[in-house]
Amino acid sequence: MELSFPSINTKYSKPVLGAVLVDAHGENSTDSYWLLRIKSELDDPKGVMESWSLDANVCTWYGLTCSYDQVVGLNLSWSGLSGSIPDDLWRLSSLQTIDLSTNILTGEIPPELGKLQNLRVLLLHSNYLSGKIPPEIGLLKELQVLRMGNNLLSGEIPPSIGNLSELRVLGLAYCQLNGSIPAEIGLLKNLTSLDLQNNSLSGLIPGEIRGCKELQNFAASNNRLEGDIPSLMGSLKSLENLKYLNFLGNGLSGNIPSELNKLSQLEVLDLSRNRLSGTISLLNTQLKNLTSLVLSDNALNGSIPSNFCLGDLNLQELLLARNELLGKFPLELLSCSSLQQLDLSDNRFSGELPPSLEKLANLTDLALNNNSFTGTLPLEIGSLSNLENLYLFGNMITGRIPAEIGKLQRLRIIYLYDNQMSGHIPRELTNSSSLTEIDFFGNHFTGSIPDTIGKLKNLVLLQLRQNDLSGPIPPSLGYCRGLQFLVLADNKLSGSLPPTFRFLSELSTITLYNNSFEGPLPQSLFLLKNLKIINFSHNRFTGSIFPLTGSNSLTALDLTNNSFSGPLPPTLATSRNFRRLRLAYNRLNGSISSEFSQLTELNFLDLSYNNLVGEVPAQLSNCTKLEHFLLNNNQLTGTMQPWLGGLQQLGELDFSSNNFHGKMPAELGNCSKLLKLSLHSNNLSSTIPQEIGNLTSLNVLNLQRNNFSGPIPETIQHCMKLYELRLSENFLTGFIPAELGGLSELQVILDLSKNFLSGEIPTSLGNLMKLERLNLSSNQLQGEIPSSLGKLTSLHMLNLSSNHLRGQIPTTFSAFPLSSFMGNDQELCGPPLVACPESEGQSKRRLSNAAVIGIIMAIVSTSTVICLVMIYAMLRIWCKWRRQVSISNLDANAGFDHENKIREEKKRWGFVEEKWRINVGEYWKVDSLALVPSPQDKESPTTTTTSCIFNLKMDQDSMEKTLV
Repeated sequence: MELSFPSINTKYSKPVLGAVLVDAHGENSTDSYWLLRIKSELDDPKGVMESWSLDANVCTWYGLTCSYDQVVGLNLSWSGLSGSIPDDLWRLSSLQTIDLSTNILTGEIPPELGKLQNLRVLLLHSNYLSGKIPPEIGLLKELQVLRMGNNLLSGEIPPSIGNLSELRVLGLAYCQLNGSIPAEIGLLKNLTSLDLQNNSLSGLIPGEIRGCKELQNFAASNNRLEGDIPSLMGSLKSLENLKYLNFLGNGLSGNIPSELNKLSQLEVLDLSRNRLSGTISLLNTQLKNLTSLVLSDNALNGSIPSNFCLGDLNLQELLLARNELLGKFPLELLSCSSLQQLDLSDNRFSGELPPSLEKLANLTDLALNNNSFTGTLPLEIGSLSNLENLYLFGNMITGRIPAEIGKLQRLRIIYLYDNQMSGHIPRELTNSSSLTEIDFFGNHFTGSIPDTIGKLKNLVLLQLRQNDLSGPIPPSLGYCRGLQFLVLADNKLSGSLPPTFRFLSELSTITLYNNSFEGPLPQSLFLLKNLKIINFSHNRFTGSIFPLTGSNSLTALDLTNNSFSGPLPPTLATSRNFRRLRLAYNRLNGSISSEFSQLTELNFLDLSYNNLVGEVPAQLSNCTKLEHFLLNNNQLTGTMQPWLGGLQQLGELDFSSNNFHGKMPAELGNCSKLLKLSLHSNNLSSTIPQEIGNLTSLNVLNLQRNNFSGPIPETIQHCMKLYELRLSENFLTGFIPAELGGLSELQVILDLSKNFLSGEIPTSLGNLMKLERLNLSSNQLQGEIPSSLGKLTSLHMLNLSSNHLRGQIPTTFSAFPLSSFMGNDQELCGPPLVACPESEGQSKRRLSNAAVIGIIMAIVSTSTVICLVMIYAMLRIWCKWRRQVSISNLDANAGFDHENKIREEKKRWGFVEEKWRINVGEYWKVDSLALVPSPQDKESPTTTTTSCIFNLKMDQDSMEKTLV
């Protein structure tokens, strides 16, 4: 909070010069000469210096004061003069007062002014002077008042200021001065007022300030001062006259020194908007003259000292907002009976509000908002008869509004929003006839709006949004003729608008959305000429929207989701400051008027979901500030014109679900800020222009259900921010560009279904790790499904049906339904389709292994038979040898030939057996092989067959792993 004091000029104060024009008995020809030269150097549009002429005595000239025929005073303030300060001013050596304040003077302050040794008052404030303060100012030994604030002065405050030993008032506020506060200011022992506020001064507050023993007003707010507040400021008697101390808006840190309590004459202390911490150490019991204490916007903690306010003192303003104070409501403050303004907002206070608040009978402003107060609003609040402003929003207050609130006849503002209050709004509230603003947003109030609301003749704001109010709007509301803001949205209100609304001639904003209002609008609403913002969306209104078009000041009109009908009134175009026009989800018909082209400030136009016909007027190309252009779901016709590319502020363009035909204009590529482009469900044809790649900010591209042909443009790879791409149900041909795999932000869907795309699915699509839905169905895609697609772990919808895909489906896709893969070649297999048959290579390998096993088994069997035959033959021979020892060599030879015949027969038998074993092996399935030998192997005396089977099993395991 900024405070001012009369002895220091601000930007808006008008100085008063008490100069008295004395009789002149002669004329100083030297002064008149230089004065006329000064006149010639200034632009005087008001003619205030017309009397400056040699035809009259110089002491009669306007703005001059003489003493003994010498010009001692020059006062041309508030004269509209422009130009630079004339260098020749120093020639008027007798001048004691110069007042050129509040003009339009520019340029620098001439250093020659330092030659005016008799000068006591120099007032140059409230001009447009620039440059530095000349150090020659320090030569004006007699100067008592120096005010140069509210200019464009820059640089540092010259240390030579310390030479002005007679200076009482130094005003350098509202400039662009930098550097530190010079320590030499401490030499100004007669200084009573120091105003340095609103500059860029930095550094510490100099301790030398203690030398200003007569200082009463010290304002250094809104600079860049830092460090601690010097404790010596309170400990030195030299500052015991200080009445006004203002360090608002700096970077001061540390604790508030308790020594400030010794400034017994202090009336105003403002340390707000700094970085002060620690507890509050100031006691009103010692600062007996303190009327205003402002400590807002710091990091103070703790609570109010228990002995903060004792006795009948004069503290009127206590502002502690936006700190870190905590605890319950400080009862210590109830002793400050003189308090008029109490601001504890935006702290950490909690607990219930005490009924003893009524002790603060002088309160005009009570701000307790944005804390954690609980409980109900005490009935005793009605005893604060002087209360004008009550701010309790942003707490956890519950219960009803007490009827006693109606006793507050001076109450102007009551803000209870963002609490948990309930019950009815009491009729007694309307007895507070001074009310101008009511804000009950975000509570749980029920029942109806009091039918006596019309008693509040001064009401400007009525904010009841987000409650559970029901019933109609009381007709008496129309008698609140000063009402400007009516906010009743998000309730359960119903009925039609009362005809008395025609009396609300000052109404600027009216929002009724999310209620159940119905019926046609009163025609008399056309009389409300000051309406700027109207939001009737999400109700049940019917009839024409014409009654809402009477104001030429409309900036926003939202009637979304009603049942309005009839044409779009061309009179809407008379509101040249229109920014938002939303009429979607109604039953409006007719065409879009070309007069809408006059709405050159429009940035949001939503006419979607109506029954509009005809073409989009080319004149809308004048609406170059359009950011949202929504005409979808109408019956519009014609082509999309190249002028759309001139709307370079477009972020959203939706012309979908109409009857547009022809080409998609390549000029749309100029709309570089476009985030959403939706043209689906039209009759657009030809190719998708390559310029689509210029839309590098695009998030959503939906061109499905048109007649686009040709390939998908590869330039789409530049749309790196796409998260939704729909090109389905067109006549697109060619391959799917591998570049689509670079669209790493694709998340919602990639839909290329129902086209004539061919070739294989690019493996690069496996890079779309965020993709949730992929639809490539009903194309002419070939080849296998890339295994890289199995990495799409975010995918929850997949459709690859009705193509010519083959091969094995990646195992990670087994959870998708049959419909995701139906309608492909029979060679597409794997879960959820039928299991894949063995491939040709596998069959050959497995058959070969089985054959090897069969051959080995046959060889072993044959060898065994041969051995048995040989043993049998040998036994026979041995037996014959025993019986026929005497047989001749001829008989022996004949026996040998017989054995050969037997051996040959066995060989034939052995060969047949081996072939049978091989044939059996040809029908073995690899999956049936195990370490357990087959029935044919159980009699085998060797492990050869078992070992071969084991090796074959290991080969099978390896093969299965390659398919995982």
